[in-house]
Amino acid sequence: MDTLELWGGAECTVNRIGDRFSDQTILTGHETRRADIAAFASLGLKALRYPVLWERIERRPGARDFAWTDERLAEIRRHGLRTIAGLVHHGSGPAWTNLLDDGVAPGLAAHARAVAERYPHLDAYTPVNEPLTTARFACLYGHWAPHVRDETAMWRAVLNQIDAVRAAMREIRRVNPAAQLVQTEDLGFTHAAPHLAYQAAHENDRRWITWDLLDGAVTRDHPLHARLVRFGFADRLAAIADDPCPADIIGVNHYLTSERFLDAPQAYPPHMHGGNGRDAYVDVEAVRARHPGPHGLETILAEAARRYARPVALTECHNGSSRDEQMRWFAEAWRACARLRASGAPIVACTAWSLVGAVDWCSLLTQERGRYECGVFNVRGGGLRETAMAGLLRDLAAGRPPAASWITDSPGWWRRPGRFLPQRAPAGPAPAAPKPSVPGSMAARRRPILILGATGTLGQAIARACEARTLPHRLVARDECPLDDRAALIAALRAIRPVAVVNAAGYVRVDAAEKAPDDCHRANAAGAIDLAAVCAAIGAPCVNFSSDLVFDGAKGALYLETDPPAPVNVYGASKAALERALADAPGRNLVVRTAAFFQAADPHNFAVAALGALAAGATVRAPDDFFVSPTHVPDLVNAALDLLIDGGVGVWHLANVGRVSWAQFARDVATAAGFDPARVEACAPAALGWTAPRPRDVALGAANGAVLGSLEEAIARFAADWRAQRAA
Repeated sequence: MDTLELWGGAECTVNRIGDRFSDQTILTGHETRRADIAAFASLGLKALRYPVLWERIERRPGARDFAWTDERLAEIRRHGLRTIAGLVHHGSGPAWTNLLDDGVAPGLAAHARAVAERYPHLDAYTPVNEPLTTARFACLYGHWAPHVRDETAMWRAVLNQIDAVRAAMREIRRVNPAAQLVQTEDLGFTHAAPHLAYQAAHENDRRWITWDLLDGAVTRDHPLHARLVRFGFADRLAAIADDPCPADIIGVNHYLTSERFLDAPQAYPPHMHGGNGRDAYVDVEAVRARHPGPHGLETILAEAARRYARPVALTECHNGSSRDEQMRWFAEAWRACARLRASGAPIVACTAWSLVGAVDWCSLLTQERGRYECGVFNVRGGGLRETAMAGLLRDLAAGRPPAASWITDSPGWWRRPGRFLPQRAPAGPAPAAPKPSVPGSMAARRRPILILGATGTLGQAIARACEARTLPHRLVARDECPLDDRAALIAALRAIRPVAVVNAAGYVRVDAAEKAPDDCHRANAAGAIDLAAVCAAIGAPCVNFSSDLVFDGAKGALYLETDPPAPVNVYGASKAALERALADAPGRNLVVRTAAFFQAADPHNFAVAALGALAAGATVRAPDDFFVSPTHVPDLVNAALDLLIDGGVGVWHLANVGRVSWAQFARDVATAAGFDPARVEACAPAALGWTAPRPRDVALGAANGAVLGSLEEAIARFAADWRAQRAA
């Protein structure tokens, strides 16, 4: 292995809450998409961590079904990838066993033997993923089955899993003596306020326990040996030490949340309070609580390499955030691995985890909310869509400078001053963000995202999102980039040299457009079409926004991107003309159809007006028979930027998932803000001064994938923002 290898992995947890099992392979749709394997291979991967899970194969005692696994492992092999077979992933085996059951080890051993005999070409295994982490979540914190909160039970679960690894590898090596153990564990570090240093010291000793036990190193001189003996595990420790099973590759799973900070609870909200029975404290991400910051991934990997003096792989690397932050985190991790390898450390691979994303991990799988977190591929909508992460991985695997350096050269949120919780912000002036990892002159020349619409709600919101995400951008008014003057527009874009253009300008007065159709068409269609042509000429992607009002409302079901427009008013006709022109136009044109904006930061929208009226003691009037899909502007602009970064083209629907009447929308907003929803009265549209025809039902669906969250959650966030602004 001459160079750092790119590995990949699909999140595959089979988790148990009570008697309910959830399976990430099913939830992400990977189970039914055989073509995923070819897409994974196209990234330049050398190896794939892949589920050959006990729970999925042996659903009844002794009855094993290998059909799905046969097909997938053959496909992986056909594409020239090495499989690292995972046998249990954050689970505890089938329904008849659990982490505290003495039958776990012999049961997994039997499964491992069956797998090795069926697939003799497999030469790398992870029998149990993250034994310590699984034991903590299930038997110390009680989140997962068997839902125990007891340290003795936690240690018993750890030892049961270690015995299961040892027994599984023993059986595997009887079939294939050369099979490697790739043992994974979440590895971080715990920092603490001085009075909690003792707890941090314990957790920092404990973080190594998976690999130490497998090495047979938890003997009398080990800092945790006496503690485990007090819990009654002396004989088990001796048996493990006498028959160790050292990992061939130390698999480090590391996230931005892996380093922790323990602090006194007084300055933190009650929901963050916890403790160990001796002291109360909060346990927060170190990256948000310390300055100059946590040790960082490079230090963690170097520690592991020094401690075990054998190959180390970063076996999970993922950031559940916006696309640019995902890319920055992986690029930073790759560079850290490469630097360590160049210095002589035995770092062998960096793994892109969560290739097809994950569902409900934001709640540690304890809530079934269907909250999807995008991976290297986006599976919303049922298919498999590449994100910009895919291009980044190909560049890194091939040793090329990333084409997305305009993104990856900016510091991630974990390196910016705004990351700190208010309780732990450094005293004095906020520290400056670190400089980009490129020369200053080059950084100064980074091409911006050009945003048209400096005076509008949408343009300002996009600029705020770019600022928050450190995306280089420039927000301009009409006089700087006039859409009605082609020559001036060409000159402006050639001077600015944007990496992309987002057109958030336009004519937005739906009723006034009926009396000024030429003005509306000139702004929303003709000018935007000219802009797209200029962007094509300079090679810049162009984003335009359209509306649900391109439809007539007669479908009787959610409108999809593929439905033909049939506008009933001038405003809708102008947007439909834009869409028609761009459908076959040259260049990379993305059209975002959306609807019914609302956000607390903008006073000029229906939701804010409704709450203002309710706060003043008035009633709110709205139609109860006209239906829409309201769109929270912060969600919209972040999703649009992600689509732009991903190279999205064509028409996309971006609206929060939900269909409501205008009156019901007002009631939902009122309830979320603490007002009586009965104060919302239904009325006819004419009572609101609507003079332009309106379609009755233009709720939006998404054939391309519903990339925004639910309307219910968006309204809750909107109401919280509105209350915070009133209190400020």
